[in-house]
Amino acid sequence: MEFKDYYDILGVKPDASEAEIKTAYRKLARKFHPDKNKEAGAEDKFKAANEAQEVLLDPEKRRAYDQLRAGGYRGGEQFRPPPDWGQGRQFEFGEGGDFSDFFESLFGHGSAGHGRGHARARRGRDVQAQVQIDLQTAFDGGRTRLAMHDSSGGERVLDVKIPAGIQPGQVIRLAGQGHPGSGGAPAGDLLLEVGIRDDARFRLDGRNVLHVLPVAPWEAALGATVPVPTLAGTVDLRIPPGSQSGRKLRLKARGMPGPTPGDQLVELSIRVPQADSDEQRAAYAALQATFPDYDPRR
Repeated sequence: MEFKDYYDILGVKPDASEAEIKTAYRKLARKFHPDKNKEAGAEDKFKAANEAQEVLLDPEKRRAYDQLRAGGYRGGEQFRPPPDWGQGRQFEFGEGGDFSDFFESLFGHGSAGHGRGHARARRGRDVQAQVQIDLQTAFDGGRTRLAMHDSSGGERVLDVKIPAGIQPGQVIRLAGQGHPGSGGAPAGDLLLEVGIRDDARFRLDGRNVLHVLPVAPWEAALGATVPVPTLAGTVDLRIPPGSQSGRKLRLKARGMPGPTPGDQLVELSIRVPQADSDEQRAAYAALQATFPDYDPRR
């Protein structure tokens, strides 16, 4: 059996803080989650990261593990727990984990011969998962039903309160929805990392929202007031005379809500109508004659 270096697995230093360990674990969990990464070896890396955070986020397991590591053990070396390892030690059984023989030999799960764990009152572990919502839901907030996949591959449908203006990558904590506790202790929490699906009308840029608005040549040349969709409904926008494609107009505080609301940026895109009749083609010819020196490529 090989010794596992949990610090190397997570890519953190031995003196890493709890916050640094959580950040490193979440990064690896997102990268190698079996629901998203189908590459060979991704699931094994996901399980290894899960096992590492199980040890390093538990003060008693980490303290015992650090004592072993301080004895000179390093990742990949042959390892067998010391004969007196299980004496006087109490560890929480890992709840719902898929752990290696190395982990079981140290911390329980009923492995024979070495360090059988003793269950006691202990809060359950938190569970990380990812959910996708649409942009309108992120803007409006409120309660919604979400289907999520946990690390064991199961699916759950939850009634979740979405804060209005939530951003991609933010985490919603659902108390008591994580792994069950042991010995009558409460369950851990469920941490939902929010992703926002692409939207056909809008693109999110921080708290700003970008919308591409098609306009007619005469609206751009002469100016016009036209309706524009926003996430809060349609508003009127004044297009200044002489506008060009690519020009961006700002609708103040029409972006994502928050302590400082974002804006909506409206990018103009001039669309030229198709000339399908002699009269329409003559209109274009007259326009050409009116601007004989105009070269759009110059």
